[in-house]
Amino acid sequence: MTSLTRRAVVASTTLTLALAGAALVPAQAAPGPTGPPDHDLRVATFNASLNRNADGELAADLSTPDNLQARNVAETIQRTRPDVVLINEFDYAPGNEDLFRDNYLAVGQNGADPVDYPYAYIAPSNTGVPSGFDLNNNGVIAGPDDAWGFGFFPGQYGMVVYSRYPIDMDAVRTFQHFRWADMPGNVLPEGWYSPAELAELPLSSKSHWDVPVDVGGKVVHVLAAHPTPPTFDGPEDRNGRRNHDEIRFWADYVGSPRQSSYIYDDEGGTGGLKPGERFVIVGDYNADPLDGDSLDGAIHQLLEHPRVNTSMTPASAGAVEQAALQGGANLTHRGDPAFDTADFADGAPGNLRVDYVLPSTSLRILDAGVFWPTSDDPLFRLVGTFPFPTSDHRLVWVDVRLPHRP
Repeated sequence: MTSLTRRAVVASTTLTLALAGAALVPAQAAPGPTGPPDHDLRVATFNASLNRNADGELAADLSTPDNLQARNVAETIQRTRPDVVLINEFDYAPGNEDLFRDNYLAVGQNGADPVDYPYAYIAPSNTGVPSGFDLNNNGVIAGPDDAWGFGFFPGQYGMVVYSRYPIDMDAVRTFQHFRWADMPGNVLPEGWYSPAELAELPLSSKSHWDVPVDVGGKVVHVLAAHPTPPTFDGPEDRNGRRNHDEIRFWADYVGSPRQSSYIYDDEGGTGGLKPGERFVIVGDYNADPLDGDSLDGAIHQLLEHPRVNTSMTPASAGAVEQAALQGGANLTHRGDPAFDTADFADGAPGNLRVDYVLPSTSLRILDAGVFWPTSDDPLFRLVGTFPFPTSDHRLVWVDVRLPHRP
């Protein structure tokens, strides 16, 4: 069987699953006994590429309601209507979250209903923050590659969480300054960083956030991050290794108290989540389970975690179609194209699954999908082909049920 024929077979066998995940109306709780209801919750992640080349440009674009890309991002969210959504690559500056909410999300786009998010969380990022060190060892201390996280200005490629439900701001934990060297058993590149650099180098290329959301009296911890791409380095694989350990951080955080005992947050609090606490891990993790350049097993640290629910994988028919149309590296991939979440139509590495919404096993998955319409769908205009009208990533959503029991 040729590679193209094999891909066609994969496409046909996964199409039913992809279409089954395409319903964009949150599932309703089945009738049951009287009393406090269960809650159904839709959680999404979207690397929306709302990053700009200079500080202040995003604020300028969002200060009026007519930026086409921002309108497309807002419409994508309005079409899928998540209750909680993490947006990656959203430049950090206080007030940017209000501009996007007020001028775009709260305004119906192309016939879509507005979406109301009374609550939002945004915070600084390591991206673009000068380190004062020659982190890429090129003999010069300057530029985005010598920042604590790659970026041309502080806060570039940041992130924001929007929620229909209250965020417990006093209980939010951030891990922007947790040092990579303080992770036991880390995979730091041997001999690459100096002792002075290791004494300050943070693990997180952006930040890691634990954002507790109160859903009808039940707390769900939204664990948000955006690990560095495992590329743009050399044989030392410093970015691939950092990506691996940024992913491992959440695996330890939701693990046993022994696993998480080394963790400290930016306010000095220690440890991870308590056993039994509900969580959803969200973000662009820049790691595919089978393909791409990430360190072997990087995302499996979460996908095979005993506390992570992987009973349903978000899928789409559009991803299957584009993988077949684009060919190239896609024809050699081992992963199912229905699960791809990013359109890297540059020949290599091909389209990949890199964006994740991973609930805890205490949350039952009702439905899941990737917003990637096929080319004959009117909403295909929101995803398009290169050069993309919105982003090279697709919004990923999962519906979960929160039982009433405490």
